[in-house]
Amino acid sequence: MKAYVLLNAELGQEASIIDALQGVKEIIEIHSLYGIYDLIIEMEADSMDRVKEVVFNNVRRLDHVKSTITLLTYGEPVINE
Repeated sequence: MKAYVLLNAELGQEASIIDALQGVKEIIEIHSLYGIYDLIIEMEADSMDRVKEVVFNNVRRLDHVKSTITLLTYGEPVINE
């Protein structure tokens, strides 16, 4: 199951959050954003329960994380050619 986590960080703390998430095997990529959210985390796990566990234990509990929104994907990816 693939999921995306939209994250709001305390001002200027994006790099420390990215550093803290290095080595979490379910996390595929992290991108910095301009706009309402500061980071987007792409992750993949075996189940929705594992996604929730990683978000709760590895992401939301970090210092400097203000809020998160988790988006779960379903179905096959759609590619326009």
